[in-house]
Amino acid sequence: MCTRTLWLDSGQGPIAGRNMDWAQSLGTNLWILPAGAERTGIENDSNPLKWTSTYASLVATAYDLASADGVNEKGLAAHILWLAESDYGERDTSQLGLSVSLWAQFYLDQFDSVAACVEYTRKHPIQVRPQGDPVSGRWSTVHLALSDASGDSAVIEIINGETQIHHDRSFTVMTNSPPFAQQLEHIKQYQGFGGNLPLPGTTEAADRFVRASYYLSKLPPADTPKRAYAALLSVMRNAAQPFGVPDPARPNISMTIWRTLIDLQRGVYAFESSFSPDIVWVQLNKMDLTKSRKLDLSQDGLVGDVTDRFIETPAFKFLSA
Repeated sequence: MCTRTLWLDSGQGPIAGRNMDWAQSLGTNLWILPAGAERTGIENDSNPLKWTSTYASLVATAYDLASADGVNEKGLAAHILWLAESDYGERDTSQLGLSVSLWAQFYLDQFDSVAACVEYTRKHPIQVRPQGDPVSGRWSTVHLALSDASGDSAVIEIINGETQIHHDRSFTVMTNSPPFAQQLEHIKQYQGFGGNLPLPGTTEAADRFVRASYYLSKLPPADTPKRAYAALLSVMRNAAQPFGVPDPARPNISMTIWRTLIDLQRGVYAFESSFSPDIVWVQLNKMDLTKSRKLDLSQDGLVGDVTDRFIETPAFKFLSA
């Protein structure tokens, strides 16, 4: 499930791309979530993480119950991707608890850079708690990618109950299994990355990791933001999963249902559904970020700049672990 890229040499500043691969519709909508919201990491828990959001954010939701992808007003982006090896361990109430539905949102709410996210996470252990997909019932084994307007990047995984942080600007691609450290070793077998194997072409996550890394490294700098967006989308489409019947036993090999692109410096967030020929985009610097607003992506006639199509709507309630 999913591919994430970060293009640092675009000639137009850092741009992030993401494919969402899943076995059925996630009922995704776009939301503006304002600063000042009070959140609780786990309802009815003896020691939940609690906070008041410092920054407004634009997020793409899963079932309007979780933030799966998004960017805040400071240019910090967060992406939730599937990782079958994720193991959150048993609940330890000596640590602050956080539902996985809020994992990305916590960072978008509170921090303006990847470095600040990493520093907080190293100093303040948080226990992320999983949830089941409300439609399929599949357990939410995921990992998190972060990027920011400076081009910094981090991947956070929880394996055997331990939080593993991979923080470096060079970590520009993330897919799914195996865990990130193994992906970094795996890619060394291939031409262009120190090895002799030819570029792989299957839809397996490890192959998509190699292929996205290869084509990302070959992109020429663009002379306009428009050309840069088109260039990165060409890489994301190369790593996408085609239409077809998903294998219920292998959710990480599901079809691509949508993709996003984020200009981290200009505050442009683009969304492309696999079920529509049209792309829509939002300009955060032209939005009223002081109120909760929703863009219903199921409506007809959405194309191009939809900044003014958001409707003031009470914020959705995050699913609790």
